[in-house]
Amino acid sequence: MEKTLLITKLTWNQKEYLATALYHEKKLLEVSLEPQDKQSILHNIYVGRVKNIVKNLNAAFIEIAPGVSCYYDLDELKNPLYVKKINSPRMVQGDEVLVQVVRESSKGKPPKVSTNLNFSGKYLVLTSESNTLCISRKLDMETKKRLKESLEFIREANLGFIVRTNAAQATVEDIKDEYCRLRQEYLKLRETAIHRTVFSCLKKQLPEYLHILRDMKKGQLDSIVTDDAEILGQIRQYLDQFPQQEYILKFYEDPMISLNKVYSLDTRLCEALRERVWLKSGGYLIIQPTEALTVIDVNSGKSVAKKKAQEHSRINI
Repeated sequence: MEKTLLITKLTWNQKEYLATALYHEKKLLEVSLEPQDKQSILHNIYVGRVKNIVKNLNAAFIEIAPGVSCYYDLDELKNPLYVKKINSPRMVQGDEVLVQVVRESSKGKPPKVSTNLNFSGKYLVLTSESNTLCISRKLDMETKKRLKESLEFIREANLGFIVRTNAAQATVEDIKDEYCRLRQEYLKLRETAIHRTVFSCLKKQLPEYLHILRDMKKGQLDSIVTDDAEILGQIRQYLDQFPQQEYILKFYEDPMISLNKVYSLDTRLCEALRERVWLKSGGYLIIQPTEALTVIDVNSGKSVAKKKAQEHSRINI
């Protein structure tokens, strides 16, 4: 059963989006929409400047751009990388420090930043404010033990690393190559940061479609299809880093019918965003988002074939 990653531009509710959708035999499994008129700052790394310290919140507000203040929890303060430090043992107003956006602004709340910089790869995540080796909890004990023994060389870096679930299917050589690349990327960023001015963006994160592609486990994907030449080039460049990943890359060029229409993407989006969603069992969901939470009500609906009343409470979603 072929699984395809579809990447195309889409007009939805009079706005332009870059859509990344995962299909299983033309059935939509997942979809992500990136607005084309707004660049995401999530996971970007900046030279920020401490605007002020709020003692009653035990927090700082750090600017990453003129007029863009971000919340920083001082309880997380461990070993920040300062570009410019006022003569004080504590973080104070005017300090310039490297920060990474860990949450974008939402519903009136400012973005949140951290001084614990993360550099993510397919198998590893480097963390700047740690020197421990952690292994994903999703892996079984035998796999954890094997990885811990084979990746002992990572401890020599005096940096923190998180071993991702994808590492279970990778060779030690592949993981070591990525370890060297992430470590070099981090050291280079530290070296160049002292020469950059405040509010400089030192690292922009990958587009969402490359994030999804990076996080795919072996065997989860067969082919990638796009109708955008620029995106095609970026994917080829990215895949060159992982020659062991054998994906079929296709460029769609039919001028008669769009890629969106071939896969009925807009139709599937309409179905997914309805308040009432019917299930194969005959039951249905009522999905109502509110400001504080999203309410999901499960109803038996047309599911009346069960002989026992208790079986209606276990609708197969």
